[in-house]
This record gives sequence, C-alpha cells and structure tokens, in this order.
Amino acid sequence: MTKGAHFSFIAPIFNGINIQEEGYITGYAAVIHHLHLPIPVPRPFVIVSLKAKRNENDDFLLLPNSYLPEDCANLTEIEALYKQLVFALKYEGVNMLFFSALVKRYSEKELSQLVNIEPTGQYSRRIWFLIEWFLGKEIKDIPNLTKKSYVNVIDTNLQYAVNGIKSARHSVINNLPGTIDFCPLIRKTARLEQYISENISAKKYEYLKGIRKSILLRASAFLLLKDSKASFSIEGESPKSKRAARWGQAIGQAGMKDLSHEEFLRLQQIVIENPRFLDMGYRNKGGFIGDRDSDTFSPIPDHLSAKPSDLKQLMSGLIETNTLLLSDETDAVLAAAVIAFGFVFIHPFVDGNGRIHRYLIQHILAKKQFSQQGLIFPVSASILSHIEDYQNVLENHSTPLLDFIEWNETSDHNVEVTNDTIDYYKYFDATEQAEFLYDCVKDTIDNIIPEEVNYLIKYEEFKSYIDNTFEMPDDLVSLLVRFLEQNNGKISKRARKKEFEALDENEVENIEENYKLIFNG
Repeated sequence: MTKGAHFSFIAPIFNGINIQEEGYITGYAAVIHHLHLPIPVPRPFVIVSLKAKRNENDDFLLLPNSYLPEDCANLTEIEALYKQLVFALKYEGVNMLFFSALVKRYSEKELSQLVNIEPTGQYSRRIWFLIEWFLGKEIKDIPNLTKKSYVNVIDTNLQYAVNGIKSARHSVINNLPGTIDFCPLIRKTARLEQYISENISAKKYEYLKGIRKSILLRASAFLLLKDSKASFSIEGESPKSKRAARWGQAIGQAGMKDLSHEEFLRLQQIVIENPRFLDMGYRNKGGFIGDRDSDTFSPIPDHLSAKPSDLKQLMSGLIETNTLLLSDETDAVLAAAVIAFGFVFIHPFVDGNGRIHRYLIQHILAKKQFSQQGLIFPVSASILSHIEDYQNVLENHSTPLLDFIEWNETSDHNVEVTNDTIDYYKYFDATEQAEFLYDCVKDTIDNIIPEEVNYLIKYEEFKSYIDNTFEMPDDLVSLLVRFLEQNNGKISKRARKKEFEALDENEVENIEENYKLIFNG
C-alpha cells in the first residue's frame, strides 16, 4: 500500500465509530466513501490493521495487515476497484445495495473493463453475474464462458442462500435468496448458527406430550388472544376485547392462505375496524414514522416509508421472494425475518402495518410447519416484553437511511420523497432483525408457552376443585380466579358482599387455601 491508494485509507474515526486500532478502512466501506455512493456504510465494516491483529465486534471486523488488497497508484481506478471487490466478496460477502449503486455509478464500458480483468476467475464471474443481474441485460462485448466449474454467487460460509439455479453464461449458481425486486440478505453469525444448530423447531413441543387435549385446546385459545392483545399493545393501543378477538381469529388462520396483493388488502380490512378516516389499500401518498414539531406540526421522521409509486413493484417482489423462500429449505425463522421486517420497512399502508408485520411472522412459521397445527405461536407476546430491543432493531435499519432520503413537507404536514429510494427497501441486511426474531422465538418456546400451559393446568385443577365442592358456573369461576389473582390470593370484602355473598367464612378460607396450594405450590 502506498500513499497514492485509490480506495483504502486510514481514519481514527469513521462512520461515527472511534477506531482504537490504527488500520486501513477497506472493502465496501472504502469504495462507498471514495465514490460517495448514496448508501449507508455496512455494519460491520472492515479494517485491515497495520499490525498482525484480528478482532471482531458489532461495528467492524479487524483483519491482520497481510490481508490488505493491492490498491496502489500504479493501478487504474477500475483495477483497484476490482481488488477491493474481490476482498469484499472474500470477507464481507455480497452487499446487494452496494452492487445496485455501483452499476449506476459506472458506464457499461467501465463495468466491462472491470469484469475482463480476470474474466474466468471465480470472483470475477460472481461480480459479472451481479452486474448483469442489476443491469437487467447482458454486456455485449463479453462472451459466454465455457467449460468452467460452477461457483455460488453467495458464499454460504458467510451468508444464507437458497438452493440455486445455474447460469451457464457466467458459470455460477444463482443462489440469491430473493428476486430483483426484493432480495435482503442475512449474514451467518455465531448467534444464528447456534440457534439453527439447536433445532429448536423440533424440540419446541416436547413438553406438551401427555398433556390433555382439552388443556391444549384451551391453551391455543388463550395464546391466540394473548398474541392478538400483545400485537395491539406494541402499537400503543388498548383494543376492546371484541376487536382483539377479531384479529386473533385472523392470526389463527395464519398459513392457510397464500400471500398476494388481495390477501394483504384483506388483512388490512380485518385490522382496521373503522376505515372512516383512512384511505384503505396501498398508500397513494408519502408516509413516515416519528414525531411532529409541537409548534409547526412539521414531520420529524424516524423512518421514511417507501414511495407510493414504488409500492406495487416492492410488494410484488416481496410476494415472489416469499414464494421462493417457502419452496426452499431456508430456515423458517430467517424466512420470517426477511419477509416480515421487509414488509414493515416498506410500510405499504397508512395504518395496520405493524400488526400485519407480526402476522407475517406467524404466517411463515406456519407455512414452514415450524408452529404446531392448532396451537398458535405467540411471538408478539415476547416482542412486547422486549419492546426496547424491538424498537432498536427497527431504528438501526431506518436511521442510517435518513441521510440519503430527500423529502419535502406537504401542505397537510406529510412527507413527499423526492429522490430514487426503491433500492433501500429491496436490498438490506436483515441479520440484526433475524437475530432479534430468533431471540423472541426461543423466549416463546422456553418461557411463554410453557408458562401459559402450566397456568392452565393449575387453572383446570382449581376449577375441578370448585366444581366438585360448590358446582359454581364457569363464568363465576373465571371471575373468582381473577379476583384472587388481583388480591394476592384473597377474596376482597367487596367481592364477598356482592358476587360471592353465598360463601360463608369457612368456605372462603377453604377456597383461598386451595388457591394458594394449587397456584403457588
């Protein structure tokens, strides 16, 4: 490396990160910085140390000095770019948003020069395929390859992919887990690999064996309502029981219908009980999530939704990618993360996006046969109990994009995006979202479902005692348990004078004692 490097550079602070180890910013981050590409720097980005050090954290990957790619002044910019791209593919994997920006930055002639530096090399073939994939056409002066062994576009040691199809022209296997209109990627991390290796899907209902069918049916009903209420609570709403039950019925149908534009509209109609003040269907105006200035009512966005003119293409891409992932052996939770978070980032509706986003998690888990038929998987309850982490996961994606989205305030204090932003919603790294969702899935399996089932087992035991002793109606038993729960195992004086005035002192003490024994051990 010489002083005249094209792309790599030393910076003590980069992308808001204080870099304590001196080294060269390299790979995707270096090219983005040098070419001023209108995309966020990937996280983690790569630094090549001036020493033989290696380290990794959430912000950057530090590699030893021997990894530094050739980037000196006697190379042309295209030659130096090729060296950086080979380095990036080796150690960072494919960055879809980067390649979509790169093909817009260079002419077709320059891209042809890039590919022809090592036309038969495995990295050159992967770069070539990606360039033509994004261009949507073949570069004319590059002939088809012949008699070369095939290589994967996605390095499956670094990122998750699908069982691909061969592209004879490039001698590569297109194992991209998406389509040109929607293709988020997930990096292989130790956390995700641990979850997948545990095969928690196969173990999730082992503890249900031997539990009576009546308990399981009751548990399913309780979990359905629990998940529905949690999904509303995440939105800061406290719906009436009827509304929560209505959405619970929709959740109970998760996995039964295939996703389509019509199905998304149907789901919105279920979510929105009173559409009087809303334009239903895909938005025909801008959208944002955030706050407003208290004086001017001007938008202060935390997230800017996709442009209304892009919604049909984005949603069609999401639906096609969903079909691809369902037909592949892709892990159920990873597929759910890509589709559900992709949907909420697009934010196609004026209202109802959050609940449909969480419905999509249920839908894909059911389609992938992760969740047991007839028993809802209440992941929204876990999301609600980790609400700050959930908000961080959403904001960590949306906040970096705000620097690249240009918008004006409209006369009705909405937003109108004025630049081309569609690729931000097509191509994003969904690793953090996948890790968060797997955390919630494991929490649901380890804690939420067992706690609910155990509670219902105790409830049935207590109900049996009440039935055998007092022949009390089911509704009154339910009310009795609620009062005992709210009053630390005691029937309040008010309740004893009203709803339970028929009970004498000894009977009250007997009930309280049995409640304590059954529910508190």
